[in-house]
Amino acid sequence: MGRFDGQVAVVTGAAQGIGWAIAQRLGNEGAAVLLADLNGEGVQRRAEELEADGIKAAARQVDVGLVADVEGMVGDAVGRWGRLDMLVNNAFPAMEAVTGGAEDVLPEDYDKAMAVLVKASYLAARFGVSHMRRVGGGSIVNISSVHGLLAARGAFVYETGKAALIAATRQMAVEYGKDGIRANAIAPGHIATEVIEQALWDKNPTGRAFFAAQYPVGRVGEPEDIAAAVAFLCSEDAAFVTGHTLVVDGGLSVQLQENFGVEQAQYIKANQDTELPY
Repeated sequence: MGRFDGQVAVVTGAAQGIGWAIAQRLGNEGAAVLLADLNGEGVQRRAEELEADGIKAAARQVDVGLVADVEGMVGDAVGRWGRLDMLVNNAFPAMEAVTGGAEDVLPEDYDKAMAVLVKASYLAARFGVSHMRRVGGGSIVNISSVHGLLAARGAFVYETGKAALIAATRQMAVEYGKDGIRANAIAPGHIATEVIEQALWDKNPTGRAFFAAQYPVGRVGEPEDIAAAVAFLCSEDAAFVTGHTLVVDGGLSVQLQENFGVEQAQYIKANQDTELPY
């Protein structure tokens, strides 16, 4: 018996990385899972992998910034399995086009990014809450970031969107708590997904080691770390947890910055062959 037996989950951005790990975790614990992603072929392969393992799963190509797509996504899950218990808003936009400060970002790029970073969670709640209410409650988990709590240069859109997602999560918790619906956010640190491994670390192991040294636990995160946090927040073990942002960053964000900066300088002095990632 899994702790999510008989329940239904929707996970966005599920073709790879964090979303795929979440879909696997919830499915392995008994949930029927609708995997949604803009990459239709990729998410279909993932759903077939779950089905091959005896998990109830289906795939749907979705642009989470579009009203009709999100409404159809929720309707698909409910139509297949008759209910909705968990909504995990994980999808995020490709950030290459929306880097820079406020004066650098084009208005149209800002709007496109915000549609995925913020609007998507609103749309999922708009169409999903009524189905959760009908079955007596549910869990919404929004994947934010430590970038929603802290700030970096050149990341105006990402920082703004991830911080707004935390605020939206808190409001949802207040709004829908009376219906038995809990809403929480997760703020991951650096998570070494397969895309990041291929783009950065496979060709730069010294840079990966430098990143790992920044974390008190001595490593960067893995997608499974976030999947475990999602499973906890969706479970009865978190029945009294709502409106919370769970930081899953290996201690990265709790360090005193002036000490941290000196430690990093000392690391570079001791490891002068380090190739920095940016």
